Amino acid sequence: MKIVHTADWHLGKIVNYVHMTEDQRHILHQFIEVVKNVEPDVIIIAGDLYDRSIPPKQAVELLNDTLTTLINDFQIPVLAISGNHDSPDRLEFGNQLFRSRGLFLDTKLQQDRQPVILHDDNGPVYFHLIPYVEPAEVAHVFENEEIKSHQQAAERLIEDIEERFDFSERHVWVGHAFLAGGMESESEERLSMIGGSPYVDAHLFKDFSYVALGHLHQSQRVTQDYIRYSGSILKYSFSEVNHEKSVTVIDMDTSGSCNIEKIPLIPKRDFQVIEGYFEELLAGNATEQVENYLHIRLLDDGQLVDPMGKLRQVYPNILHLERRRSKTNPQLEELNEVRERQKLSHGELFASFYEDIKGEAISENRKKMIDDAIDILKEEERGQ
Repeated sequence: MKIVHTADWHLGKIVNYVHMTEDQRHILHQFIEVVKNVEPDVIIIAGDLYDRSIPPKQAVELLNDTLTTLINDFQIPVLAISGNHDSPDRLEFGNQLFRSRGLFLDTKLQQDRQPVILHDDNGPVYFHLIPYVEPAEVAHVFENEEIKSHQQAAERLIEDIEERFDFSERHVWVGHAFLAGGMESESEERLSMIGGSPYVDAHLFKDFSYVALGHLHQSQRVTQDYIRYSGSILKYSFSEVNHEKSVTVIDMDTSGSCNIEKIPLIPKRDFQVIEGYFEELLAGNATEQVENYLHIRLLDDGQLVDPMGKLRQVYPNILHLERRRSKTNPQLEELNEVRERQKLSHGELFASFYEDIKGEAISENRKKMIDDAIDILKEEERGQ
């Protein structure tokens, strides 16, 4: 069976106040061409179809156009799940009707849930569609209050599957989670840590033929070749500047062994970090593609008059401009800064922002108000 694995489309994404819809349309046209050439038996989209719970109209239209082409024109089944950026309630609309047309979209966990079973010449393949869920949702479904972490939630879900299905057959897990050992970037919203760690041990998936994951934006294997993140279809921050975006193609044989290939996706405008002196940059030779999305570091020490305005006449898509700080190892220090930010909760990030703006630490009373507001917003985002 030939499978195309993709994830993290984040339709409707805005990066530094720039709407990415035009870039996403370009890359999805390219994705459609890949599908046309590969001729897969099934397409997997492992979560985060949209970038937020209420996506803009243009994003909804783009998703509709893309799925219509894949399902109606190519007649290829599409198996998709909701991610932590999606609204389960909104994506759930019409999902039972869509199944008859070949779109299998799971957004909520249910007891005794059934996999999507597809057949090839070698027999059935069981696709288990596991949308992003908080540990509390798994605890509720299985009536087990001891489930407090994403690890415990995954353990219970896999135990349930193994109790009800014959694993001498081929099984594919489709999920949106953070596996321990995966390489993250600034683009992924940190998963909940309420009651425990957001990480899941990859060893749990040892009995599956393939594990199709979403959430981390860099295409990568985690401990084994058959446990993979496809990565996002585009770069969504400068922390992804060295990523190579791609579509993952899996050719699964009768025993469940997988031959895996990555097909590159080439963006209309790439993300790029460049540095130099102001006058040299104005000459326009800093990059071969002046339309790229740029993070520019200026090496000048003196005062400059309207550097952003002047540089944008040469490089129209500058998203960030900064003065280069003196560092002994700038790349390492920046990576450490990203990692430190990833460890902060939403409340801690706001407290850091508050201190930067106000010049003083946030009071305990205001901190509690912010934490309560964040909890309410997270529940609304998840449609609960």
